[in-house]
Amino acid sequence: MTFFKSQKGILLLLLITLFVSGSVFAQKQMTGTWKAKYKEKQAEKIHISFYTDSEEGDHQHGSSFKFERLQGLTPGQVTGPNSAVSFTITSEAGNIDLRGSFDNSRGKGTFVFTPDRNFAAAIQSMGFKNVSEKDLFASAVLDVKLSTVSELRGSGIAINDYDDVFKATIFKIDSAYISEMAAAGFDNLDMEDLVKGRIFKIDGEYARQVISMGFGKQSLEELVKFRIFKVTPEFLSEMRAEGFTDLSPEQVVQFRIFKIDAKFIREMRANGYPNATVEELVQLRIRGRID
Repeated sequence: MTFFKSQKGILLLLLITLFVSGSVFAQKQMTGTWKAKYKEKQAEKIHISFYTDSEEGDHQHGSSFKFERLQGLTPGQVTGPNSAVSFTITSEAGNIDLRGSFDNSRGKGTFVFTPDRNFAAAIQSMGFKNVSEKDLFASAVLDVKLSTVSELRGSGIAINDYDDVFKATIFKIDSAYISEMAAAGFDNLDMEDLVKGRIFKIDGEYARQVISMGFGKQSLEELVKFRIFKVTPEFLSEMRAEGFTDLSPEQVVQFRIFKIDAKFIREMRANGYPNATVEELVQLRIRGRID
């Protein structure tokens, strides 16, 4: 009987130890150093770089923060001489407590990151099983919202890993943007496509604008080309006024690549090329008639 009691005691002690150690692990703190640089022309923001030293290795994270996220820090403290500071960056993923000093818009010091156990548990319950200590810290820096993660999970697009959550946060990809692109005919986009769309400022309105130019529905890659080479309704109207009323998307892009505009077309006509085609105008540019 004594044996069984002792065995139960050991088992109970083991369970308590596992529970406590698991809680400590979930709330394990990360430490490191930080440096900051403030530019008065960007008055509402300050850039902070973090240098971490954890079991996962050394890492660097940098981001710009609005002062409203920095509890306990003001622009006056940042721009003053030799100001000792103590402030906190709050987020759903946890809090980053920073200590140090600023001297004439440059700062440095140390920090402690305390992850939020509930956030980590919620992320895991959404299917992300390998979220690391580094990922939780990056989530705090980027201010990842559980609502964003939930929206992505319910949007129908493939979420390959937790890095997709970071991409969605950085590039402001939410269910509204996904729905907007789907309504414009882009309903099979993956995360990389959506990131590309945000980078090149392609939304439902721009897709409709391209259709209104007379090109019909184009692929996302074609829209990216249009954005890169600044194909606009104004440029297309200019070309139509010069007699090019039936240009293909590829020809319009060629015009932009080789800087063929109304002025160049009129110059070529005045110099013996009254009926120059798109291909001929491109060759004229290539042969040296480039400003």
